[in-house]
Amino acid sequence: MKFKKEKAIELLEQLVHIPSPSGYTEQAMAFVQQFLETNKITYTKLRKGAIVATIAGESDQKQRMLTAHLDTLGAIVKELKSNGRLKIDLIGGFAYQSIEGEYVTIHKSDGETVTGTVVVHQSSVHVYKEARTIERNQQTMEVRLDEQVHTADDLRQLGLDVGDMISFSPRFERTSAGFIKSRHLDDKASVSLLLTLLKEVKEGQVTLPYTTHFLFSNNEEIGYGGNAGIPDNVVEYVAVDMGAIGDGQQSDEYTASICVKDSSGPYHYGLRNHFVQLCQLNQIPYKLDIYPYYGSDASAAIRSGHDIVHGLIGPGIEGSHSMERTHERSLEATYHLLHAYVTSNMHK
Repeated sequence: MKFKKEKAIELLEQLVHIPSPSGYTEQAMAFVQQFLETNKITYTKLRKGAIVATIAGESDQKQRMLTAHLDTLGAIVKELKSNGRLKIDLIGGFAYQSIEGEYVTIHKSDGETVTGTVVVHQSSVHVYKEARTIERNQQTMEVRLDEQVHTADDLRQLGLDVGDMISFSPRFERTSAGFIKSRHLDDKASVSLLLTLLKEVKEGQVTLPYTTHFLFSNNEEIGYGGNAGIPDNVVEYVAVDMGAIGDGQQSDEYTASICVKDSSGPYHYGLRNHFVQLCQLNQIPYKLDIYPYYGSDASAAIRSGHDIVHGLIGPGIEGSHSMERTHERSLEATYHLLHAYVTSNMHK
């Protein structure tokens, strides 16, 4: 099946521009729901807000589930500071220095928004001797609002309060060399691939060998997105999430990543070998890798006690949980592996 690259990247651009830090994902989930309805794909909505789309297969006795998550990193208002700025608490596992200078949107409880910038309090090198060296942490970082506010009372008058959600500007850009740069490629790149695959299977009238469920999760970044909503007949459960790139890693921005182990332990040996065989048979570029400080919705499903075979594949993402980047070639390779997988027999 031909990969409709332009459609997939268009979907990705739309998705990253929808604010969806964990705990504030309703708009992103509504986007997926509308996509499924438009393409006449059967789905159910779970109580926690996740969506499960289902394509019936030749066999119902053994089923598959693939998952990707729409929730992203973000922040939440921790304190209205006396200087008219906001102290924040993190949503998701990122380093404070990775968001310094980032434009943000604060989502008030009344549905209105206020914009601002994440700065270190001692930001001016012309005023603060330690501006370059001070540690970036919760005590030193704050949100500078694009409003005339000088006190905590000013912030309250603006309608702000503790618990307001904060989303980061995605800064999406596609280069002539085929790179895609943006926040939230984790994991909206994978979501765009699963939606593209669903549409192609539906329109192409492809009969899958097994009934296959597609779980669009909304709590992965906080650790439990994949631990519910798994039908009893699911045998193989595959998280589609980013491959992390760095020193000592094999993953890159041009191939599909196949995870053999992360912080939760090894992934199922037979299933990951099945991925490798599919790549070799279909000439799909791939890399095997270990992610030492990583967990997925598949590992969450295992921890919650589900009797399943679990795997993890996805596009290679440079700069994970920071300013992320991938390449069209990695999206294409991952898509072809996904298609080869859902149309294959189960691993032996």
